[in-house]
Amino acid sequence: MTTASARTDSTDGKAVAGTNFVLTLSCPDRGGIVQAIANALVETHCTISDSQQFGDPSTKAFFMRVAFSRETDPIELSTLEAAITSHVAGFDMNWQLYDSAERHRIILMVSKQGHCLSDLLFRVHSGLLPVHVAAVVSNHTDFEDLTNWYGIPFHHVPVTKETKPHAEDELRRLIKQYSADTVVLARYMQVLSNELCDDLAGRAINIHHSLLPSFKGARPYSQAYDRGVKVIGATAHYVTGDLDEGPIIEQDFIRVDHTRDPKELTAMGRDNEALALARALKWHAERRVLLFGNRTIVFN
Repeated sequence: MTTASARTDSTDGKAVAGTNFVLTLSCPDRGGIVQAIANALVETHCTISDSQQFGDPSTKAFFMRVAFSRETDPIELSTLEAAITSHVAGFDMNWQLYDSAERHRIILMVSKQGHCLSDLLFRVHSGLLPVHVAAVVSNHTDFEDLTNWYGIPFHHVPVTKETKPHAEDELRRLIKQYSADTVVLARYMQVLSNELCDDLAGRAINIHHSLLPSFKGARPYSQAYDRGVKVIGATAHYVTGDLDEGPIIEQDFIRVDHTRDPKELTAMGRDNEALALARALKWHAERRVLLFGNRTIVFN
């Protein structure tokens, strides 16, 4: 499936606001939901370019993502919202509407392992990820030069047990300063407080260096080696107060055998981590991920 590409202004190449949108929704499953959405879009002279839906038989919940474009002149988001509201009354629906011209703004966080950071910066720079990296935040200075090379602000925020509350307040300040939509922990090796996790619910993505829930904590590839695993993997998930237990967005894995030592497993695993995190961020930014308790519905 493909998402509608936002029309661009012929003078500067920028996407035109009010021409392309994404609607996501969830509600109890019942008849008439798709028709109600379609009627709202017809009324506002919009055309659907991509529609995906899922009815969960175990919970009787319905999920949908619709990408659509305006057939005529640009339309105000508030006008669309009013039309949708009038058509979905009575469905007990939770829905969000996004203008595709608004580039998703992120803050990347990293410690001393830079493979995920480097991969994401390259993908964004190459136009492969539909996000704007507003800043990079780190508790070390190892990747300041790399960040500066891409022309992105770098913020060194040291963290100790004593200064952690101050460091998290500084992160909150930076999120507000840069109007960041999402925080991405690209191998940021600090545990966020429960309070910060609550503040960032659904807005923070982490990459874990194994297929959760196995091999938690330090040296996962050595743990995997000691257990003689046949696959190694990585898990991209939303951050919650339960360490490494947040809703999973994406997982990737590679088959291995007894000939691989921990060093080789680590090198192979880093590729997994970068790929899983990049895919998760792309789907999140394109509004393809719907949260449902401790699960995710991913329309990819």
